[in-house]
Amino acid sequence: MKFTEDFTFYLKQERKSENTIKGYLLNVQQYIKWFEASYGLECNSLYRQNVLEYISFLKNIKVQNAKTINHKISSLTKFNVFLIDQKVQEEKVIYKTDMLKVQTAYASPTKVSEIEVKQFLQNILESKNKRNYAIAVLLAYTGLRISEALSIKLRDLNLQTGECIIRNGKGEKQRVTLLNSRVSHAVGGYLKERNHSAVSQTSPYLFISKKREQLERTVVNRLFNMYSQTITPHQLRHFFCTNAIEKGFSIHEVANQAGHSNVNTTLLYTNPNQKS
Repeated sequence: MKFTEDFTFYLKQERKSENTIKGYLLNVQQYIKWFEASYGLECNSLYRQNVLEYISFLKNIKVQNAKTINHKISSLTKFNVFLIDQKVQEEKVIYKTDMLKVQTAYASPTKVSEIEVKQFLQNILESKNKRNYAIAVLLAYTGLRISEALSIKLRDLNLQTGECIIRNGKGEKQRVTLLNSRVSHAVGGYLKERNHSAVSQTSPYLFISKKREQLERTVVNRLFNMYSQTITPHQLRHFFCTNAIEKGFSIHEVANQAGHSNVNTTLLYTNPNQKS
C-alpha cells in the first residue's frame, strides 16, 4: 500500500503537528509490516478482524502497555478515516470501544507533610485556646469533614470508649468515628473549659462560640488562616487519609473512618510521596 505522501498531506490539511504526523505514519507502517509478515499479502485496506488480531498481538506477544497500544489504535483510526475519504474503503472498522482502559496512577491529594501539621498544631496549642486546639486535632486525626465536626453534639461523643457518632455524613449516612488518645485528650481538655461558658447551658453542640450555640465554619477558616497559609480544614482531611495509610491502616478502615462511600476515593491516597 503506497500511502505515505497522500496520508501526510491529509494530516497536514488537518493542521497536525510534525511530531503527530511522524507518530501516525510510524504506527501505520508498523501495522502494515505486521500484516504483510503475518499473511504474506499486500495490505490494501483495513479489516476489523485484522485490526483486532493486531491489538491482541500487541497485548499478548509484544506485551506493550495500554497507553502505547492506544496510541497505535488512534493512528489506525485516523488512517481508517483517511482511507474512507480517499474512497479506498467504505466502512469504519475501528471504534472508541477498542481503546484499552488505562489504570491511572493518581497522586495523593495531600499537600502538607506530617511535620507541617505537627508544627501547626503546636502553634495552636501554645496559643492556649483549648477549643481551637481541639478542633484542629480532631480534624487532623479523624479525617472528619469540617461540616461533620461542627455538627457533633455532646450526646454523640463518648471519650471513654473513644467513639463519636457522625449523624450528618455525606449523603445523610451515619457512621461511627474512632478517636485516638490524642483527640480524646484534646477534646476532654476543651470540655472542661466549655462548661464555664454561658452558651454551654443551652447548646447541644460540642463546639460553641461565646455568643452562638454552634461554631461557624467561617470562624474556623479564620483561625486556620492565622496559623498557616497552606493548611485548611480540608487539607487536614487529606493529611489524615494519607497518614493513616502510611501508618498501616487498611484501605477499608480509612474509607470507613473518613466516610468515603467508594473505596476508589481512598485509593487516591496510596501514592503519598507524589504531589498533586
